[in-house]
Amino acid sequence: MTQEERRTYLIRELRREMPQYRGMVVPDNEEGQWRVLRSLFNLRPPYPAGEEFLKIQDEYLSELIQQRGIVVAENLPGTKASPRISLWRGDITTLRCDAIVNAANSALLGCWQPCHSCIDNIIHTLSGVQLRIRCNEIMEAQGHEEETGRAKITPAYNLPCKYVLHTVGPIISGSLRLEDCDLLAGCYRSCLELAAEYGLRSVAFCCISTGVFCFPQQRAAKIAVETVQQFLEKGSPVEQVIFNVFTERDLKIYEELLNG
Repeated sequence: MTQEERRTYLIRELRREMPQYRGMVVPDNEEGQWRVLRSLFNLRPPYPAGEEFLKIQDEYLSELIQQRGIVVAENLPGTKASPRISLWRGDITTLRCDAIVNAANSALLGCWQPCHSCIDNIIHTLSGVQLRIRCNEIMEAQGHEEETGRAKITPAYNLPCKYVLHTVGPIISGSLRLEDCDLLAGCYRSCLELAAEYGLRSVAFCCISTGVFCFPQQRAAKIAVETVQQFLEKGSPVEQVIFNVFTERDLKIYEELLNG
């Protein structure tokens, strides 16, 4: 099958599964079709998927990810702060490392808003429908929403990394409180503790809570760096921590903290 044939198949099957979207207009160009497919991935409930669907989905996503390019984490240089800490600006879903961190919501099922720009959305999209299915199994077994500052681990499925660490950061709706800072530090510690438990050597953190959760960027970065440094100083099997940033502002903040 070509990528176009796979994309057409996946769109057809997803609309068959979700008849309420059968009327969705499918453009005749690659970009438009990808947006439709991504939207359907985002909207699909976590019910089981058939073997043929998963096979074709995995082939499609694997080729798409190869086309987007893969960055090897171990090739990233260390910083002045520590040879074990790297700073990298780019798309975290292109990073080949042991685990990347997803800034999740308390339901832990990914972003349901079609083509939303949040990291939760793109991680779930490119991992494939298996990720939402697995997260749903975890949450059903747990019986309650994920607590802020805690983390869960899942396979990464089609992503270049091996695992995804899902953590729920604090939501800031007023003045920043000490409790919020402690909870954010807890996100970083929980992820690192899970990584150590599973014998992971490299972990890439996004800027947890600084997007729609509105945690001040400067303070969040300081908490992130201090928490990671303290964890590594205690003696950890984690050999490399990557701070992944996406904006120029975050890059400057972390540059000052790690290379200033």
